[in-house]
Amino acid sequence: MQSVIHRRFSLSQTLTYGFVTIILLGTILLMLPISTNSGNETPFLTAFFTATSATCITGLTLVNTAVHWSLFGKIVIIILVELGGLGFMTFAVLLFLFMRRKLALTTQLLAKESLNLHNLSQVRIVRWIIILSLAIQLVGTGLLFVDFYPRFGLLDGIGYSIFHSISAFCNAGFDLFGNSLISFQNDPYVLTVMAVLIIAGSFGFLVWQDLLLYAKTRHLSLHTKLALRMGTALILLSLLVYFIAEQNFHFDQNGSTFDRIINTIFMAITPRTAGFVTVPYNHLSMASILFTMVLMFIGGTPGSTAGGIKTTTVGLLLIQSWATLKGDRDAEFGHRRFTQENISRALTLVFVALVILGTAIIILTFTEHVPKGSGLEYIVFEALAAFGTTGISLGLTAHLTVIGKLIIIALMFIGRVGIYTVMFSILNADHPAKGYRYPEESVLIG
Repeated sequence: MQSVIHRRFSLSQTLTYGFVTIILLGTILLMLPISTNSGNETPFLTAFFTATSATCITGLTLVNTAVHWSLFGKIVIIILVELGGLGFMTFAVLLFLFMRRKLALTTQLLAKESLNLHNLSQVRIVRWIIILSLAIQLVGTGLLFVDFYPRFGLLDGIGYSIFHSISAFCNAGFDLFGNSLISFQNDPYVLTVMAVLIIAGSFGFLVWQDLLLYAKTRHLSLHTKLALRMGTALILLSLLVYFIAEQNFHFDQNGSTFDRIINTIFMAITPRTAGFVTVPYNHLSMASILFTMVLMFIGGTPGSTAGGIKTTTVGLLLIQSWATLKGDRDAEFGHRRFTQENISRALTLVFVALVILGTAIIILTFTEHVPKGSGLEYIVFEALAAFGTTGISLGLTAHLTVIGKLIIIALMFIGRVGIYTVMFSILNADHPAKGYRYPEESVLIG
């Protein structure tokens, strides 16, 4: 069966169609009357949008998750979040391992492609990564329960703890409070736990592997070094920018200076991937909104639950640009030089991302209404939030037209599955290489 699929579809197509299948199954389940509190059937487009947002771990919603969906609907959403966050191929590998069946080469290749692994030998560590991921979510559930039990009681406390631990670790941004985490502005304990879960989920499989094996190998890969360096730099830069831009932070007037610091740290972490908010973004300064859009475009670490063009892409291009400006032949980092293929893929990724986002934004300017007092940022912010699978909005989501919903769905899907995977699926880029090459010639640049 696997060989038939492999002959019929490329690896990229199989991964793309796998995500489509999960989204469609989720859509069907969310359309059922049992999925809503009212007992009425949810319209197809609303269910499709929600299933896509959950599977692509984005968090943008057309309806209030806490009010509209029943217990069954919320369970469907959080299962889609888990499948989308860890990747459906991850669970396929785990199933084979638990059944003590040898992984077929096709399955190994799919897992490698899905998790952004360098080689097939790394597939063996997937079991430990899954166990670690579930363990972190379990610990997160326990820590949140300490706060949620006094607030919501035993059953609701357990349910809320499980839901938000998974949502935070998978960087999904779904919540059951109706206003994200605004109610927890003055609760540094919950914000700290959620922030740690978000960071843990945004590391990526390769980073986790290196960190887990560091005590034994005493070695970190170039990818891990760059990912950790860029992630830390972006968080510190975000703290600085938000502290400067938000002198009059829009927190509860009863909040202390410590609460402001915790909220600023939380806000520095979430825009690149998670989508939880403690302050409505339409209350922030234009400088903060613009900087948040940059963070959403960058996203998180490759192989993680984050979208965007990824931190390592930006880091590589920064190093390459600096090397070019200095007249150096190679882009070097950590006593290693990047390959030309690496640099070309990074440049192509950024260019294609800008083309896709630019096209989507232009279409949205035709189809969507911008309220009085707002400008182009109202639409650009929404598009970047979808592409970066961040899930933050300035208020456009609930007012999207049919075309607008389809555009945002497409951006969420591309942001989660990956530009290369989606484009290779469409263009069938796995065909054999040409047996010839044309002569080189240069054009003027700059």
